[in-house]
Amino acid sequence: MKGIVFTELLTMVESSYGFDMVDTIIENSDLPSGGAYTTVGTYSHSEIASLVTSLSKETNVDIPTLLKVFGTYLFHSLAKAYPDFVKESSDPLDFLEQVETYIHFEVRKLYPDADLPTFVCSRPNRNDELHMIYESNRHMEDACEGLIIGSLEHFGASFSLERKSLPDRRELFVISKNTF
Repeated sequence: MKGIVFTELLTMVESSYGFDMVDTIIENSDLPSGGAYTTVGTYSHSEIASLVTSLSKETNVDIPTLLKVFGTYLFHSLAKAYPDFVKESSDPLDFLEQVETYIHFEVRKLYPDADLPTFVCSRPNRNDELHMIYESNRHMEDACEGLIIGSLEHFGASFSLERKSLPDRRELFVISKNTF
């Protein structure tokens, strides 16, 4: 997992809970890296799991909620850091539909060793609905949901989001434009 995910998590924890909390969760986690991350480094997924588990114990906030909040935070941070990825889209469905084909393609150019989740997108019913199937051996579905929420917030559009677990350990996200 790329270090930017770790640095952004720790930045979010510091801004929400203070530096002492960052120190506490690093000390209470099993981290082969010692908790020293660079944005371009690559670290084991087990380290982020350990950090989030420690944060959950310290804050009494369940892990799925923490991951959704983090995913939302991460989207906004990445959109600021890499505005070219979002500026070409005026609609969140168009943006989300190109995560696999454009954004992940560009990320792999910068970081060939990046182990990214995969997304299969379709618009089966109508143009104002997107189905995204998420698959990853790291099972960060909750963070993915937060990233989707962050993108919807970024574009300021009114959408509903439904999530369904598929039998093969993939997740289906159905994003629909609200029409009222």
